Amino acid sequence: MTFTEKIVEYLKNMGLYSTTMDWRDLLEILILAVLVYYFLSWLKTTRAWELLKGVIVILVFLFIAGISKLTTILWLARNILQFAAIALIVVLQPELRRAIEMLGKKNIVGTLGGFNFFDNQNSGERYSDKTINEIVKACVQMAKVKTGALIVIEREESLEGIEETGIRLDAEVTSELLINVFEKNTPLHDGAVVIKGNRLTTATCYLPLTNQDKIGKELGTRHRAGIGVSEALDCVVVIVSEETGFITLVTDGRPEKNLGEDELRGRLYRLLSKKNSDSEDAENGKKKKRKSKHSK
Repeated sequence: MTFTEKIVEYLKNMGLYSTTMDWRDLLEILILAVLVYYFLSWLKTTRAWELLKGVIVILVFLFIAGISKLTTILWLARNILQFAAIALIVVLQPELRRAIEMLGKKNIVGTLGGFNFFDNQNSGERYSDKTINEIVKACVQMAKVKTGALIVIEREESLEGIEETGIRLDAEVTSELLINVFEKNTPLHDGAVVIKGNRLTTATCYLPLTNQDKIGKELGTRHRAGIGVSEALDCVVVIVSEETGFITLVTDGRPEKNLGEDELRGRLYRLLSKKNSDSEDAENGKKKKRKSKHSK
């Protein structure tokens, strides 16, 4: 009897295996498929998505080790993986807590009916020209008078963990509002603001600081916070220096210093505007077609 036949026989004896399917089996398959789909959709908006890809790489490596019968590696894996579940729960504790809180806040029937269970409502949404122009206008005006500012703009990954540390505003993005928020000696000027889906959602948010050693000493806490959050999450950060009045744009932990008005607007359009993103995709498609024609 093969290994597969032994498993089938065991399941039959336990009453968990049947050669026929009824409506209950179909219902279970549907429920599990929906739960897996929404779990993966939620996971993709968190830092756990990168961790999941790392776990997949490890599993592939262990699969190859099993085929090759690398006994020492397999023995180590068996002993180490006993603690993997506990380690994952500890590492993912903030994301799991937010997911459970989100589940309690959601209207389950409505969200399932609308196929929007754990999806980030603004995921993939691009920003309007008006929002980008208002951000640029505010940054340029604040730079002239050396008013410090720290603006975090959400992209594909949710910034809910950052928003929880601030004060909720949920207002339309205007240059006047941004300038007023960061005006010195006002209640909301300390910390970062978060912009999501063409709305200024929160102010006075706390951000994680970067651990990079190569950052120049001329960059203070505001810049270290902007670099830190862009390292941890998929976002665009715009910083106005209070000391120099320089405008810095940060993505993926890489700062672009001393940007002018046109440079800042161009970079934000390329990173945030759907119109510009679509045109870039079309241009890339044309380039590929031209290359294929030349190769022929």
